[in-house]
Amino acid sequence: MTARFQSVAPTVRLADQVADALAAEVRSGRLSEGDRLPTETALAAQFGVSRTVVREAVSRLKSLGLVDSRQGSGVYVRAAGIEPLRFEMPHVASREAVVQMVELRRALEAEVAALAAERRTRADLRRIREAIKALKAAVADGGNGAEEDVRFHTAIAEAARNPFLLGTLQYLRQFLHGATRVTRANEARRADFAAQVAQEHALIVDAIDAGDPVRAREAAKSHMDNAIRRIEQADPAFWQQEGAQLARPLVEGWPARN
Repeated sequence: MTARFQSVAPTVRLADQVADALAAEVRSGRLSEGDRLPTETALAAQFGVSRTVVREAVSRLKSLGLVDSRQGSGVYVRAAGIEPLRFEMPHVASREAVVQMVELRRALEAEVAALAAERRTRADLRRIREAIKALKAAVADGGNGAEEDVRFHTAIAEAARNPFLLGTLQYLRQFLHGATRVTRANEARRADFAAQVAQEHALIVDAIDAGDPVRAREAAKSHMDNAIRRIEQADPAFWQQEGAQLARPLVEGWPARN
């Protein structure tokens, strides 16, 4: 590696600045397929940041599919031909990007819920209800429950017993999780939003428990429709602050269409 990086400024989140600089090297070809990144210590020294910041930046590169870790060897630029899914929307606003991802979730989650209603076992229902319990506990503790929300929907997907659907959701994980973090952060700002989400989740679970695929499909679709409505009703200040920051992975890093 011949690139020499400059210290980053504290005005933008440090891990994002480091990730952006490294990603630019990969996409420009200055870091080629199979090249090994410098060690955490070396990168921390070049950027003037902590190793924790470097570790977070590299994690972001992994989620974008730009690098891979090799145990005991280091982090390497990912091989060509296995690029992750790319969304070419560099000029799309944060809110629109999140709405588009929820629209994608609506198509997937509705069918997943219907299949789960047809195929769920007692063990599946137990895991789904445990996920709901963990989500409620996270919210009660003052969190927004984003990770617990993801686990809830994952438990439903697992109950659908369709490895291709589950694989698609896992493939899209970085984008779907990013959208969930935004929607949960927005919903946590208003008690009425939080209550609506809890009720919508309960309707999905009840339909799956009852083995009613039609009702489960409609409940999941309505949940996503309402998530879009809540995003559209978000306080403008949310998009100027937390929302824009959380949505950043959805709208950054993809090359413009030629």
